[in-house]
Amino acid sequence: MSRTLALVLAGGRVDELSVLTLHRPKAAVFFGGLYRVIDFPLSNLMNSGIERVGILCQYRSSSLIDHVGIGASWDFVGRDRGVTLLPPQKATDDSDWYKGTTDAVYQNLEFLQEHPHDNLMILSGDHVYCMDYGPMIRYHEEKNADLTVGLVEVPREGAHRFGLAQIDDEDGHIGGRIIDYVEKPERPIYNWASMTVYLFRPEVLIDLIKDQAARGSSWEFGRDLLPRMVESHRVYGYRHRGYWAYSRTIDEYWRSNMDFLDNGAALGFNDWQIRTNLDDKNLRDRPPAYIGEGASVKGSRITFGCRIEGSVERSILFPGVTVEKGASVRDSILFPDVSVGANSQLNMVIADEKVRVGPAARIGYSNDLTPNRAFPDLLSTGITLIGKESHLPDKIEIGRNCIVPPFLEPDHFSESSYPSGVLLT
Repeated sequence: MSRTLALVLAGGRVDELSVLTLHRPKAAVFFGGLYRVIDFPLSNLMNSGIERVGILCQYRSSSLIDHVGIGASWDFVGRDRGVTLLPPQKATDDSDWYKGTTDAVYQNLEFLQEHPHDNLMILSGDHVYCMDYGPMIRYHEEKNADLTVGLVEVPREGAHRFGLAQIDDEDGHIGGRIIDYVEKPERPIYNWASMTVYLFRPEVLIDLIKDQAARGSSWEFGRDLLPRMVESHRVYGYRHRGYWAYSRTIDEYWRSNMDFLDNGAALGFNDWQIRTNLDDKNLRDRPPAYIGEGASVKGSRITFGCRIEGSVERSILFPGVTVEKGASVRDSILFPDVSVGANSQLNMVIADEKVRVGPAARIGYSNDLTPNRAFPDLLSTGITLIGKESHLPDKIEIGRNCIVPPFLEPDHFSESSYPSGVLLT
């Protein structure tokens, strides 16, 4: 295979994920019981034989930097391979945060020049999917394309949230020439969405972004560069037929975790060798999970260091989670080192790391589905969020579609019961 250099866009925060991205970029959000979201694109690159990777990071990137390290967990260590973290830098005449995706590449042209390559792949670090990029690279080269875009079919009713392409039938189910591209249209007429997987002819991209910089134009691939290239360059679409999770909203994040729980093997994750950094959060040093006598675990994913004395059903428990006797956890996602006190009940709860739920608490148990009053578009389906390291007092009751901020101590809770739809302050 020809030489392909990859840049992973991993610097952004997604407001729609609320407290889960207050202290980390979306790419570093925990996923699936053992992983972080960025593990999936990094594993795709590893399995596709793309071994030189730059990661463009910006927002609260310390957790991402700690997790990726030097890339050893994905076998990106060697003379001609490696991972380089690329935060914004102060230059002699200018310094700024990345103004957008193309500006992030523009600020790292030196990195591109230091690593000769035939193709430049730019992809999002915050999507969950399995994909061998090799066939896409071959298709790109066969078509002598200036740009090839990975596309996935999405339902028409939700397509307005994506960049959408119209492709001809030049190559049938494989792909074709993109003849029109619109970014997040109000009234979609196409349903093939950009996966934010771009494969460029490097010299073409460099010329375009230098021109963009000289003209002072805006800085997004989908909104600015891609529509311009469709009009003037050879731009192709490559159809991806497998699973792809956008996970931009709380509902999508919860659903994609449940998909992973229910259908991981069917979706190809079990066969694709998804890797993670087992030194992060001391994963490799934790003991095996312990399921106590009288405990019940059904349809759930339980990982290293968990201790279960109560009941867990259709839930994902990250390493170090404890569920005490008489406690019940259903349809929930508990990040590392969450503890659930005796006789507590959690239903459709996403709890960030080191949350402590006191004994006899009831979280998410209510028939009231009032949307969150502060963020009705964010939480309306019954999921309750608990921020990092909050300590919920004994016997507290919190309804559905609620948000508990991070780092709250028991004495902060002035009420013993909070109805559905509340943002605690």
